[in-house]
Amino acid sequence: MTHTYQTSGTCSSRIDLELEDGVIKSVAFTGGCNGNLQGICRLVTGMQAQEAVDKLQGIRCGWKDTSCPDQLSKALREAMAKEK
Repeated sequence: MTHTYQTSGTCSSRIDLELEDGVIKSVAFTGGCNGNLQGICRLVTGMQAQEAVDKLQGIRCGWKDTSCPDQLSKALREAMAKEK
């Protein structure tokens, strides 16, 4: 299942991801810190979505209340809910 999530409070503006049976098949960010986000995408690909959520939720970027990894955790939670 492919899912698009509009981010909020980060330099990235969108996350496109694909889940299959609770496993992350692909992730792509639009905008943001290109190198760091490529690294995050590669690290979470193949991971159970819930494991990624557990590791990424609550991460803050500087003074912001959220971050790109935190936004990814929100996108994954939303996608998992739709996958059920």
